[in-house]
Amino acid sequence: QVQLVESGGGLVQAGGSLRLSCTASGRTFVGYAMGWFRQAPGKEREFVTAINGDGGNTYYGDSVKGRSTISRDNAKNTMYLQMNSLKPEDTAVYYCAARDRPSIDTRVNAYVYWGQGTQVTVSS
Repeated sequence: QVQLVESGGGLVQAGGSLRLSCTASGRTFVGYAMGWFRQAPGKEREFVTAINGDGGNTYYGDSVKGRSTISRDNAKNTMYLQMNSLKPEDTAVYYCAARDRPSIDTRVNAYVYWGQGTQVTVSS
């Protein structure tokens, strides 16, 4: 059974930092693109960032560009999202996702596997 499990969410003050992790089990995602999405109450799921299969290419959504860094440790089958200078508008449930292809994509329906999500709340 393939599972993606997020961790690292929580409550943080504006200006603070969080590091989210996504650990895969049941299969390896080495060589496949992975990404982070988020969904705030009443809003659609939004692309945050993605990393390609070998980790050599990344892409960021405008909402987090310059404040976040995505990375992956293929030996651990784990992906990370370091978020800095957090703002109240970053409050959302953050989901990790994996494709069955090596290339980055920003579309929700391009991702086959999804985690259950981790809540990030940024207080003002």
